[in-house]
Amino acid sequence: MYLVEVQAGSAEPGDRNTIAGSPILPPDQPWPECTCGERMMLFFQLDIPGDIPSFGGDHLLVFQCPAHNEDIVDQGEYTRQLPERFWADPEMVHPPGHASWRILICRTGEPTADADRHLVSHRLTVRRDEEQIHHRRDGSVAGRREFKIGGVPSWIQEAERFRCCCGIEMEYLCELEENFDFARIPGTDGDDPVLLLLGNEVYILACPAHCDPAAAWPVLHN
Repeated sequence: MYLVEVQAGSAEPGDRNTIAGSPILPPDQPWPECTCGERMMLFFQLDIPGDIPSFGGDHLLVFQCPAHNEDIVDQGEYTRQLPERFWADPEMVHPPGHASWRILICRTGEPTADADRHLVSHRLTVRRDEEQIHHRRDGSVAGRREFKIGGVPSWIQEAERFRCCCGIEMEYLCELEENFDFARIPGTDGDDPVLLLLGNEVYILACPAHCDPAAAWPVLHN
């Protein structure tokens, strides 16, 4: 398991582990846009350490629309089949309206020419640490509630599993702790910090078959 820690300094062009800054994207991967037409904010990006199963060496990027911060639709049962191109489906938020978030897992990439226009950038460090396992009354286990890569999800509520639209069961990759504040660039959109996906604890599940760079799903708990 790896902890993700925020550093005091601003991100520089070419930095790969950042809050905001310049996303590392393949040449054929455009900067994601919401279905409302707004370019999404880059919340964070991380190089996945090589010993993380299925995703070692990949680059993770998490985006959200600056105008729309919407809940993820409840899919019903705890074992769930996601529909085709779920990441671009406005029906996958509640209430239906905008495909307002995007999670990308890329295997190549270069820094874009410009940086995020909304969020204060910071460098991130990725540091190996020990997971702390908690045994729950129902017999399941949960890990630390941290900004982390790998390890065991903390599962504030019941554990959730999903199948990708390609039919493969998705695997847990990363977690962002609840109410994690992202500071706005002064003079842009106001003074209040921004919350990713309504400030929920975010568990990122991704397709181990890499059927599409956007084949990743955020599970939200609070």
